[in-house]
Amino acid sequence: VPLVESGGGLVQPGGSLKLSCAASGFTVSRYSMRWYRQAAGKEREFVARIDSTGLTSYGDSVKGRFTISRDNAKNSVYLQMNSLKFEDTAVYICNTIRNSANYWGQGTQVTVSS
Repeated sequence: VPLVESGGGLVQPGGSLKLSCAASGFTVSRYSMRWYRQAAGKEREFVARIDSTGLTSYGDSVKGRFTISRDNAKNSVYLQMNSLKFEDTAVYICNTIRNSANYWGQGTQVTVSS
């Protein structure tokens, strides 16, 4: 499995979490890396993207609150999540496309609850 997420957990509304996606078998800096999320009973939703140049983009629901970043030395991608809301509760999944094939991690659960 080339993508392994970690860092999820239970957090109160307004809190923060930082998710990690560790890659193996390829170099993250050479590919576009994405975070998606999927809440129970809902479709998978795009969260954030960082491309090989470092350019980032975000889904409308997380703009201004989430930040995607990359550590080339650790071959990992991160998602800093601030000002978390109840509706951010979901499984967060790391993704990349290499040679026209989609690769997904197993996901990490984020639960926002008081």
